Amino acid sequence: MDDPKRSTGEIQSIPVEAGGTSGRVREQLEAIYRAESRRVFATLVRLLGDFDLAEEALHDSFRAALEQWPHEGVPANPRAWLVSTGRFKAVDTLRRRARFNLVEDFDDRPDPASEDVPDQDSVEDDRLRLIFTCCHPALSPEAQVALTLREVCGLTTEEIARAFLIAAPALAQRIVRAKAKIRDARIPYEVPAPAALPARLDSVLRVIYLVFNEGYLASAGDLLTRADLSGEAIRLGRLLAELIPESESIGLLALMLLQESRRTARTTPAGDLVLLDEQDRSQWKHELIAEGSALVERALGSGRVGPYALQAAIAAVHAEAPNAAATDWAQIVGLYDVLLRLDPSPVIELNRAVAVAMLDGSAAGLAAVDNILARGELADYHLAHAARADLCRRLRMVGEARAAYRRALELTRQAPERRFLERRLAELPE
Repeated sequence: MDDPKRSTGEIQSIPVEAGGTSGRVREQLEAIYRAESRRVFATLVRLLGDFDLAEEALHDSFRAALEQWPHEGVPANPRAWLVSTGRFKAVDTLRRRARFNLVEDFDDRPDPASEDVPDQDSVEDDRLRLIFTCCHPALSPEAQVALTLREVCGLTTEEIARAFLIAAPALAQRIVRAKAKIRDARIPYEVPAPAALPARLDSVLRVIYLVFNEGYLASAGDLLTRADLSGEAIRLGRLLAELIPESESIGLLALMLLQESRRTARTTPAGDLVLLDEQDRSQWKHELIAEGSALVERALGSGRVGPYALQAAIAAVHAEAPNAAATDWAQIVGLYDVLLRLDPSPVIELNRAVAVAMLDGSAAGLAAVDNILARGELADYHLAHAARADLCRRLRMVGEARAAYRRALELTRQAPERRFLERRLAELPE
């Protein structure tokens, strides 16, 4: 059974004093855990050939660090120390289980304290190997996403379950079955050969973008965003774009950079939501906008435009407008029209409806939103009801606006969005 308490970003280990050297080392070790644990894990998976054994070795290595580093000092290369120590802890575990046939492969491993471990480039290759293993076509699309979020990015079972809107035990079983499939089918831990890459790319792109979305707009909780997740997705997106410099991998990286450029302006200092047209654009990260826009041009110029490149182009139109009033809504609606032909989706249709409202008026937008909701596909999607509420508010349809805000509030699980909706509801006239 997959343990939902693992990979939470906290070190589950022996207690140490809050102050003094031990306390400082613990703080440093916790920072290393947040920054490096999934990289260490990816390398351990390659060395050990088993997800669960690698996870156990990862936590054993951090427990050993918590015991030893306060007395011996933090090593010059903490990641190398953790990989080597985790590897040897796994060997010890296998020996205790009397699995000597598997231990033979590890007998010539270097001393845990040595520097004979993968360098930075090979560690990054380990991350890509792990992504492609988790996204192998032998696994179902749902299992690919769940396993990658769990093993590559370190999301907890509960976090992934919330994103999938399923129970955590069911999600845990999905992950367990995916690991068993990888083991039993002897799925290789490798980046596919060039001829096999296109078939595997869509799954990898989808997973990276889902991770980014959870970081850019958290599905639940007290925070609107999680910078650690969106930053991780961007880093993985850069690696993928270097490995496969095709339109969609470049387009996805562009899309993430352009959306990330607005992070600082999306919330108030108190953590409340700020809508796009109300954001202080001087707070946008213009270096990210410049990089993202250049990547959009590169993706669109390839002649093989896909959904990610089109979404990036839409984000670029928003990013390049000096203010909300100057936004080229006609271009955005046109891009959504092309996107819907390539990738029909009720969520994309909803976004187009909001753009239509800005171009042709709130009544036109409301008619489009009502048409989507009438089909029932987004009946439980809080942003659809929030969009309808806003359009009804603009049209002074107070009763319908109030009902739509209340329905959105019933469905949202995120505190900043809840506060925003409650504030808008309270502002409606009686």
